[in-house]
Amino acid sequence: MNRATPKLLDAIRHESVESKVAPSLERRRLRAYAMMLLADGALFHFCFALAALIWEGVWAQHRAMITAQVMLPVYFTIALYNGTYGLRALGSWTFAARKALIALAISAALVNFVGFYTKSNDEFSRGVTTLGLLLVAVLLVSIRRVLATLIAARWGGRVSNRLVIDDAGPSFAFDGADRISAADYNLDPGSHDPFMLDRLGKLLRNQDQVVVSCPQERRQDWAFLLKCAGVYGEIVSEPAHVLGAVGVHRYDALDRTTLVVSTGPLGLRARILKRAFDVVVALGGLIALSPLLLVIALLIKLEDGGPVLFIQRRLGRGNQFFDMFKFRSMREEKLDHEGARSASRDDDRITRIGAFIRRTSIDELPQLFNVLKGDMSIVGPRPHALGSRANNKYFWDIDRQYWQRHCLKPGLTGLAQVRGHRGATEHEKDLTDRLQSDLEYIAAWSLRGDMGIVLRTAMVLRHKNAF
Repeated sequence: MNRATPKLLDAIRHESVESKVAPSLERRRLRAYAMMLLADGALFHFCFALAALIWEGVWAQHRAMITAQVMLPVYFTIALYNGTYGLRALGSWTFAARKALIALAISAALVNFVGFYTKSNDEFSRGVTTLGLLLVAVLLVSIRRVLATLIAARWGGRVSNRLVIDDAGPSFAFDGADRISAADYNLDPGSHDPFMLDRLGKLLRNQDQVVVSCPQERRQDWAFLLKCAGVYGEIVSEPAHVLGAVGVHRYDALDRTTLVVSTGPLGLRARILKRAFDVVVALGGLIALSPLLLVIALLIKLEDGGPVLFIQRRLGRGNQFFDMFKFRSMREEKLDHEGARSASRDDDRITRIGAFIRRTSIDELPQLFNVLKGDMSIVGPRPHALGSRANNKYFWDIDRQYWQRHCLKPGLTGLAQVRGHRGATEHEKDLTDRLQSDLEYIAAWSLRGDMGIVLRTAMVLRHKNAF
């Protein structure tokens, strides 16, 4: 018996341990950023319209409004890059006000500089411009102060989720953070237990900052798990504090220092772009392919009367389980929910329509619904069944980096697939080749790369189905 089997059976017995999932605060923050952007745009126009009324006696005088409209895009560009609309700006109104004023000063200087060299300064009223900028500055600060009051009243002052995992390390009394004991949730950082990793994934879901306090001998294992989860993670380090090491995070109030070991694979802008791409492609695909999907569903039902869809538990982002949809291609009584046996070309379990949809990859199309649900992405590492093996070994026993491929959402297609690494995994090299491509994709992610993989996938399918 494979050496991983006892651990897997033991994990099943402990699957009942509940993991609490923190509510997502990212959408709340995005709404706050959007409100700040809209408010800043409105106050620019209002302040310059009021300045024109005070200085020129004309509300919203034409030259004044042109000044506001010229300056506003420059201000937004600088503000978006200097942290005016960032997490720290929601937590500290003084920080937010300072960054907004800096962005305002720089944008005013740049517009004036360009106006000087293009000799267009004479077209603008110096009095209106100066008064407008002063009014904008006052209202920028005022809005930040009002926003801080609203956050305190409606959100309890909480703008981010922070979690401290105590694994028998130094004390770390992080204000405003949730705290759990690794022992209470059976969390063993050195384990290959997929059910334990699923519990950990649920605990880390929606967390903006995770701090682990553990003995020195377990730091490397915890660092690896935090990287696999794709979260911003730190590990408490007393030696780093004593040495005054650089490149670390110091908490002077707690007399503690942490090592930043993980920052997540994608930033906020990248995640928004990737999600937008997923939704557009998935919706477009479902609309365009709906006649084909209905015909295939009907043919599957007519062949043996069984269910149209095969739903199988797979490993997803953060090593959490999710239910993946496929068109059923095997006989109902021979379905392999654990994925212990890879399908082969002459597999006796496959139905007649199943052979066709597997050969053409049509059986994967229902995963477009997984994409819309947010469980999957259009492009990413392909999700594997829990019982998948190569050379009679579980994938994670072949290479522990296997868990790291789950720091991004799994995909309908991926770099490994367009390179030809698909099908049954009979040998260990079948897994390591895919793993290398998956890790390469994660390290070099770009939206252009996703588009390229989608196009290459279409070409591969077209070439395969031509024969």
